[in-house]
Amino acid sequence: MSKPTVTRVGIQGAEGSFCEEAAEEFCQRHGLNQTDIDYLISSARVLKALDEEEVNYGILAMENAQGGVVIESMYALAEYRCEIVEMFHVHVNQCLLGKPGLTLGDITEVHSHPQALRQCRSYLADHFWTRPLVEEDDTAHAAQRLANGELPDTIAVIGSQKCGDLYGLTVLADGIQDLKNNLTLFLGIKKWLPKKEN
Repeated sequence: MSKPTVTRVGIQGAEGSFCEEAAEEFCQRHGLNQTDIDYLISSARVLKALDEEEVNYGILAMENAQGGVVIESMYALAEYRCEIVEMFHVHVNQCLLGKPGLTLGDITEVHSHPQALRQCRSYLADHFWTRPLVEEDDTAHAAQRLANGELPDTIAVIGSQKCGDLYGLTVLADGIQDLKNNLTLFLGIKKWLPKKEN
């Protein structure tokens, strides 16, 4: 009996990211049961891995209802060719996450992906207008860095509830995105192959 073929899916994000959630939805809808997710963090790395056939599919965030176009994905798509398999939306619920015991008054900086910071603009302006907002390469990667002690304990990050659970962080505030129906458009993509001429 032959061993089932494992499908590799490269995502723009770390473990616990919204992109991982999007990848899980994509795989379920396309009947991809034997899958491994490669956490490639950036759009460019996803497209490069597709181009070099290191992964079978890629998942990229393209646009958010509040935050607008994901610029890094646009730049990456300008550099690499690919075939779009599916475009689909994922609801994004943003949480403010911190180390256990941290209070809102203790927070010295808020870190996250530029998209997450834009999606929570009003909340951050109301609560943290005197504190720096620092851009990171990925929401879940920022949470991972905080959990690993690579960021000071007084820093909060923006990410999902799942991300907080995964990295042992406390939800200090839930649903902090400005839009209640906060949808992000994702692309499911595969390697572009030129059509053979007859």
